[in-house]
Amino acid sequence: MRYSYEYKRKCIELYRQGRWPETPIGIKEPKNFHDMIRRWVRMEDTNGPEVLKHKNFNKNWTPEQKLEIVSQVLAGRSLQDAAFSSGITGGLLYQWVQKYKTKGYNGLVNRKKGRPTKEPQMKTKKVNINNPRPLDETEREELIRLRAENEYIKAENEVIKKEIALREEKQAALLKAKKQQSSKNSEKKDTN
Repeated sequence: MRYSYEYKRKCIELYRQGRWPETPIGIKEPKNFHDMIRRWVRMEDTNGPEVLKHKNFNKNWTPEQKLEIVSQVLAGRSLQDAAFSSGITGGLLYQWVQKYKTKGYNGLVNRKKGRPTKEPQMKTKKVNINNPRPLDETEREELIRLRAENEYIKAENEVIKKEIALREEKQAALLKAKKQQSSKNSEKKDTN
């Protein structure tokens, strides 16, 4: 459930007066809701009331900033305390600590997400098709040679296709003749 900034402030004020706000509908365990209010109070005490506002974007943490917070945890500071003081969740800080423990500093560097491409030529930069660079003399000669070779291969393929079609036609005619011959032979045997 997402709570508004005003609602969080109201809950914190009631908590400081020694009272609990009404548990919202849909919350089964009031204890979890009370724990959340305690977290809000603690976060506000360490970072000010601005930390309770919803941000429209995620903050991009540099590896150096992550390392600074992770080193506090590794030095003995509690995970929750370090998370509250930096304004992040304990779960996120736990992930950073685990990545640092397994991969070192490189684990804190932001990696590109998603599946890597299978073919390396897909990684090359795109060429503008509308404005290609001009060809030099050797490239032009090679292009002319390749076009001629391409035409020759196309003509050769056509000849091969015609030969195959003729061969198949001949085979079909032979098969038809054999069937007719065998049917005539069977008619002769039937009459005898």
